[in-house]
Amino acid sequence: MIQRRTLLQTGAAVALGGPALVGMAQQSVTLKFHTFMAPQSNVWLNMHKAWMDRVEKDSGGRIKFEAYPAMQLGGSPVQLFDQARDGVVDIVWTLPGNTPGRFPRIEVFELPFMMNNAEATSKAYWEYVQTVAKDEFKDVQPIALQVHGPGMFHMRSKQIKTAEDLRGSKVRGPTRQITKMLGYLGATPVGMPLPQIPDALSKGVIDGCVIPWEVVPSVKVQELTKFHSEFDPAGGALYTTTFVMAMNKAKYASLPPDLKAVIDKHSGMETSGWLGKTQQAGDVAGRESAVKQGNTIYTIPAAEAQEFRRKARLVEIEWMQDMDKRGFNGKELLDTAKALIVKHGKKA
Repeated sequence: MIQRRTLLQTGAAVALGGPALVGMAQQSVTLKFHTFMAPQSNVWLNMHKAWMDRVEKDSGGRIKFEAYPAMQLGGSPVQLFDQARDGVVDIVWTLPGNTPGRFPRIEVFELPFMMNNAEATSKAYWEYVQTVAKDEFKDVQPIALQVHGPGMFHMRSKQIKTAEDLRGSKVRGPTRQITKMLGYLGATPVGMPLPQIPDALSKGVIDGCVIPWEVVPSVKVQELTKFHSEFDPAGGALYTTTFVMAMNKAKYASLPPDLKAVIDKHSGMETSGWLGKTQQAGDVAGRESAVKQGNTIYTIPAAEAQEFRRKARLVEIEWMQDMDKRGFNGKELLDTAKALIVKHGKKA
């Protein structure tokens, strides 16, 4: 009788505990995603929202997102990385270069004329960090590392055809290496986050900016400038900018294994390449916005690009020297990045 009663009690306990155990197995989570990009931008709609949709679908709806573009949770773009690190938000997409010199080894991808296309260079960026710079993002859980398509000049009242044409012009650059490049090309470089560009152009604080075509409509650059200068692909891409999609480490660690696996599935080299490819694909619509506005677009020929390369070469030299001073081998890092870009370019 005692044995039967014990078995019945145990069975009842299991039965009562069953739903709780199932509930634990079906744990859901809501993640806050924060970025500086505008809600109407290609990046937000076709990259961020698309990535969140994929994660929600593959999790069976158990991972949900509170999505906040345009710094809606407060702070400035410069603070985004630390918001993820400190758990103020769960996931961010931002420019590491917003904090100059903090992530020095990945700046190699922002050196002049480094990139080939955004998909291949993004994959190279991911592999580079995993192999020679893993501690660069040790304070967060990296989800993706990517770059945008070729950057170019957008000017209010002056067509840029040669490096000499930049002399005396105040031109916005996004990060430390790119503003250095602008200085060596003869411009007066002005560093500022992307959301500040429209106001700076309209007030004449800057004469122009460098951004890829894809970003143009989201900050109305096609309305605020009249002259655009792109580079013939045969001459190379002037520059690109690095981005990181990063998750708070503690939040990632707290996920149940199956949800962690969903995040892992949508992280890494392939996700990085997809984000880069998607961002560059937006260049077509961005360029068309300038055409419809009646603006003038000039293609800098490959021969003329050599003068831009020559003047910008100092940026590469100084970066290698900076890496050597920090205890790294600058030339080795540069050679590694270049080899990875070529490697993934052959597959793209």
